[in-house]
Amino acid sequence: MSNLYWLDDAQMARLEPHFLKSHGKPRVDDRRVLSGIIFINRNGLRWRDAPKEYGPHKTLYNRWKRWSDKGIFAQIMLGLAAEHGEKKTVMIPSHRNFVSTAGQRTPPI
Repeated sequence: MSNLYWLDDAQMARLEPHFLKSHGKPRVDDRRVLSGIIFINRNGLRWRDAPKEYGPHKTLYNRWKRWSDKGIFAQIMLGLAAEHGEKKTVMIPSHRNFVSTAGQRTPPI
């Protein structure tokens, strides 16, 4: 599969300060696992449909679940947003306007 997503060195350097310290058994490759988690979320796949290049799907899910429960991904997003320096909030509307082929508004189904 040629369209796999891999975090590069600069991206990993920005993310690493937010990682938990490894206690006991060393974690599997962070780049591989995080790239797999991003790939799964970006493409809307089930965990079991993860390409084999990212490792076992159970490893991807366990890391995502553990770090989500501990708020690590939220800290990563806040840290990346703070580095960007954006002072305003961007809102994306959750509703959609539906237009029929005749150009008339129709309610969502």
